Amino acid sequence: MAGRCPRCGRGRLFAGFLKIAPRCEMCGLDLSAQDAGDGPVAFVILIVGFVVVGLALFVEVKYGWPIRLHLLVWLPLALVLTLALMRPLKGWLVGAQYRHRRHDFGHAE
Repeated sequence: MAGRCPRCGRGRLFAGFLKIAPRCEMCGLDLSAQDAGDGPVAFVILIVGFVVVGLALFVEVKYGWPIRLHLLVWLPLALVLTLALMRPLKGWLVGAQYRHRRHDFGHAE
């Protein structure tokens, strides 16, 4: 989740915001074949949806905000939470794939 190489824990996992680096610069682990697919997106949708919809429903029942205020508060919150969770969850998924399926990772000798 820290964005580090799943093997050595020192090299960077990401070459951009969400792009996986082709290789760990510290230990040489080949990361080019790694693809987390839609897994991180599914987790983010579930987590952010639960938090934002739960809070919006609570606020609506308790305070009865107008729709403009709901949009002004919940849309930016959903965007910020989505961007904040995408990278750590993608890193976690790549690390879990490495831990449970090491044979799919190329190993530099």
